[in-house]
Amino acid sequence: MLSPAPTTLPDYQQKIKQVFAEVGKVVVGQQYMVGRLLIGLFTGGHILLEGVPGLAKTLTISTLSKVLHLHFQRVQFTPDLLPSDLVGTMIYNQNQSVFEVKKGPIFANLVLADEINRSPAKVQSAL
Repeated sequence: MLSPAPTTLPDYQQKIKQVFAEVGKVVVGQQYMVGRLLIGLFTGGHILLEGVPGLAKTLTISTLSKVLHLHFQRVQFTPDLLPSDLVGTMIYNQNQSVFEVKKGPIFANLVLADEINRSPAKVQSAL
């Protein structure tokens, strides 16, 4: 587990080395991908991972989320997926006579959107 937030440059370097080491315990041979994922996280960007099945893309992202204590969700895009499946919806609670927000997976810190091209444009725009 990671200790409190770093304050100096050497502290940051040590933390990043710890993240690489922790992810490396689960995922072997994907240091380049882990480095690029961290760059995307630190810069607040989006990351597009492409590759044939079996390259540990999902495992790497889920492991990274555990190491960094982030909430992770995976969404399998299909032709029948709806925008509300991503962003969530309001559900009526009969016991309390109120609508409650049911958040979708898009509210996670890390979201793996698998096979985006299979879904309609209206669903893709919800990302």
